[in-house]
Amino acid sequence: MSVYKRPGQETYSYDFRYRRQRFSGQTGCKTKRDALEFEKRERKRVASLRIDASAPLTFHAAAARYWNEVGKYHRNHVDTLRALDWLERMIGPETPISSIGDAEVAALVAKRRGEGVWRRRRRNGKPVMVRVGELSAAAVNRSVTEPLRGILRRAGELWGQDVKRIEWKRHLLKEPQERVREASLEEEARLLASMRGDYAPALKFALLTACRMAEVVGLKWTAVDFFNREITVHGKGDRKRTIPMTEEIYSLLWSLKDDHPEAVFTYVCRRPSPGQRKGQRYPITFEGLKTAWRRAKRRAKVEDFRFHDTRHTALTRLVRATGNLKLAQKLAGHTEIATTARYAHVTNEDLRAGMEAMQTRADPATKSATENATKGQSASG
Repeated sequence: MSVYKRPGQETYSYDFRYRRQRFSGQTGCKTKRDALEFEKRERKRVASLRIDASAPLTFHAAAARYWNEVGKYHRNHVDTLRALDWLERMIGPETPISSIGDAEVAALVAKRRGEGVWRRRRRNGKPVMVRVGELSAAAVNRSVTEPLRGILRRAGELWGQDVKRIEWKRHLLKEPQERVREASLEEEARLLASMRGDYAPALKFALLTACRMAEVVGLKWTAVDFFNREITVHGKGDRKRTIPMTEEIYSLLWSLKDDHPEAVFTYVCRRPSPGQRKGQRYPITFEGLKTAWRRAKRRAKVEDFRFHDTRHTALTRLVRATGNLKLAQKLAGHTEIATTARYAHVTNEDLRAGMEAMQTRADPATKSATENATKGQSASG
């Protein structure tokens, strides 16, 4: 069978051979019908790779080759596939990549910005798609400019294709400087109380460790060392870092150790898909955690707070407690201290408070001398 579910997995995998070469991976689909459609598209992509390398590539062939060499290994490979499909529809599958230049890239960015964000809603008992807002600059960059740049650069540098020189910096939309939004203890309590019970440990872990959503979802028991009280996390760029366990982290993980043989964070199945059983635990997914988080935030009535802000919360609290940016850099896994410097405002605030306290507790004699000196200057003036 070319599509199937691995034990404990919520989505289908695919596995097929083409001209004696094996191709396999995740479809990201929960139903067999969608998985078969995914596998059908993948077969077409693979077939399109069998071309004369010296011949000019069409966008369809270039996108297929990029997916097979790079895209399917991305952590968010489903998002990569969606981006490639959108680009192919807009550019045209038979368009030569040699014809894509600055004008075409600018038009694609403008097109994507105008599409907005759509959500499924129910009206009069029927599901409808409703526009709920504008796409952020980051979303446009991630879904258009960056994947297209990846394809064309790879084509020119590795595949020997003639591509136009493009000023990519001029097409990347300016993203707002990342803010530092810290949850108050009261907000944290409300969020944890509102989070669905089986998803609450994942949220608590993020608040304690500053781990990203991808790092939380992908955490396996093989990365948890209870004996040495350490956790190994693979972050951005597959960079590895070790996080020591505090007593609270240790207790949290120990309470979950018997839930699943592989995945640390799991959910209890309520509405089983084909191949699942109600009441059984399965590894949490990006989409599942995003849904649970969105509902919890709405119930908790916490505004302007993203899941990624749990990372900011943990790092801000660490800097406030220690005054040491190097410790925050190590916990966050930042390669440059400049990236961690956004949390320096915490130490500045603490310094200001300390200076105020120092002045408040100044020796009365010193204060009197200061006042007398000030009066003397006024009189002489």
